[in-house]
Amino acid sequence: MTRSRTITFTVNKKTGDAFDAILSVPPKMMPDAKINDDGWWFFTGPHGKSQLKFNEDKSRGILDHQYVDEESSWNVPMRVVASGDSSEVTLTLTKPDNLTDQQFDQRMAELSELMNNMKKIIENDF
Repeated sequence: MTRSRTITFTVNKKTGDAFDAILSVPPKMMPDAKINDDGWWFFTGPHGKSQLKFNEDKSRGILDHQYVDEESSWNVPMRVVASGDSSEVTLTLTKPDNLTDQQFDQRMAELSELMNNMKKIIENDF
């Protein structure tokens, strides 16, 4: 059976500003993050060497991305949706086949902290 988790959080930024802020988050969260000409961010993450690439469409609020580290690979649908003067950010993570349920649960706990940090950066730093 496939496991997944959907995370939604509100940011106190208009949608366009929240969208742009999310795209600029990697070097603010991972000090060694560098982007190449193909749009891939490379950095050291909690599970070793990692890379991230956004496949964005700002007009539709789409911030889908690929995330790959030394243990797993994720295709993550992500949306930024207007909610008055704020925005709702939603992403869904599906457990990669090579991770155990325990590893997936650990990743989701780590991700909760990551999302809290990302929210603070988006609201305060941009």
